[in-house]
Amino acid sequence: MRSSELAKRPVVTLAGDDIAQLKDIVYAADGGSVHGFTLAGRGLFAGPLSTVLPWSSVTALGNDAVMVDDDTALVDKSVLAQSAAGSGGVRGDVLGSRVLTDAGTDLGKVVDVVVEVRGSSDQCDVVGYEIESSPALENAGQKVLMPLPDTMAASGEHLIVPASATQFVRHDLAGFGAAIDDFRRQLRGGA
Repeated sequence: MRSSELAKRPVVTLAGDDIAQLKDIVYAADGGSVHGFTLAGRGLFAGPLSTVLPWSSVTALGNDAVMVDDDTALVDKSVLAQSAAGSGGVRGDVLGSRVLTDAGTDLGKVVDVVVEVRGSSDQCDVVGYEIESSPALENAGQKVLMPLPDTMAASGEHLIVPASATQFVRHDLAGFGAAIDDFRRQLRGGA
């Protein structure tokens, strides 16, 4: 799912209490997984909350809501502060960054992040980016999905992917999971 689809999704306890809504995603310092969420209150005039929701407290991430056991899942902001700060000078927000191949070809600009929940909500990984494609790709100017390797290089302005990633670009989420798996298998030298 696209990370933009998560904004304003309600946080609901297993008892059915609507306790918050998602505001922003906080990625782990390495950028490869979701570490948690900043929150806003529910209602027309509700503002940001002073608590956050760590991914480890999420029971389920559904199409309509994020489920938690109870309101103790919401914790002080300092729990996620280290992840939000990032590491190695890499800025936390990748939106607007240029995607370059390891050969130096500009593939486009990041407009969204694609995340996938693996296992039984154990981990939520960043598996790709939605990019506005450059002339180096077919359909320049259109939005396409770019799979990511298990690890990748990033600076404050650029994300570097292997040139072979262009073979696995998709135009929608249907079949994108298989493209990610095929891309990563190819990088590991598999068939």
